[in-house]
Amino acid sequence: MRLPVVVGVDGSDGSLRALDWAAAEAARTRLPLRVVHASLWEHYEGLRPTVDAGVPGEQLLAEHLVASARDRVRDLRPEVSVVADVQPEDPVAALVRESHEASLVVLGSRGRGRIAGMLLGSVGLALAGRSHCPVVVIPARQPGTPASPGRVVVGISDAAGPSPATVFALAQAASRQGELTAVRAWRRPAHELLSHPPLGGSSFSTHRRQAEEHLGEVLKALETLEARRKRDTQEVQDGSGTVVIHRSVAQGPAHEVLLEAAETAELLVVGARRSSGWHGLQLGTVNHAVLHHSPCPVAVVPDTYQG
Repeated sequence: MRLPVVVGVDGSDGSLRALDWAAAEAARTRLPLRVVHASLWEHYEGLRPTVDAGVPGEQLLAEHLVASARDRVRDLRPEVSVVADVQPEDPVAALVRESHEASLVVLGSRGRGRIAGMLLGSVGLALAGRSHCPVVVIPARQPGTPASPGRVVVGISDAAGPSPATVFALAQAASRQGELTAVRAWRRPAHELLSHPPLGGSSFSTHRRQAEEHLGEVLKALETLEARRKRDTQEVQDGSGTVVIHRSVAQGPAHEVLLEAAETAELLVVGARRSSGWHGLQLGTVNHAVLHHSPCPVAVVPDTYQG
């Protein structure tokens, strides 16, 4: 089943960037595109055109918004099958529901109205924490350093084996005919920093070696999964789609290490853990930091995602 790329639009400049990114993603992966605008009508701030057709002016505004977005995609990416929909409900609830039948959901990091001044709007944070498929958030600002074509960066956690985020990142790199940089950040425990200074060098080497060994094990398992996928899908073994994987082990806070690695990336991928609570996914400090400060688009992948 070819699940669509879903993009949320609200008429802001940020949502236009998200729309263009989503259209390019749909074109590259040969997936349909679904453009969604969801809003409670009363939240339109002063934009109430007068009409005599018996239809609320806010609804006409929303329908015009998605029609313009659909036409923009048809002009930019005529090969993409695109549909547009208006949903008169809370944006987070609508996009979470859409995520059940989507390959990924895309939105801009800034919205319109009261959240326009925030680096990352409340819709983006809430959706990243509750979506059932990967969520890609497009930054509001242009990167200071040009991205290397096809370069995808993924953060490797302490978990054993390839996470759904790692598998998703590999697929993204393959679809871009690019390369994957797997980043494993590590830090010495706080108690070691406060005691036994003479043993610092030995401790440093031990923790770094452990991080390198863990990264190697994860990537070995990832390569096995990729080889099995290619065999099962009977891909032509001509070298196409083969991804060069780079390893990066660095000491420091994970969010700082990832943000530095993402300076020249087209996409940064991180995972999120599923919680048993009502709020869905647990977005930790690393997720929040990269969503707020990444120079490139960020994909947040639930740990329950099956691909």
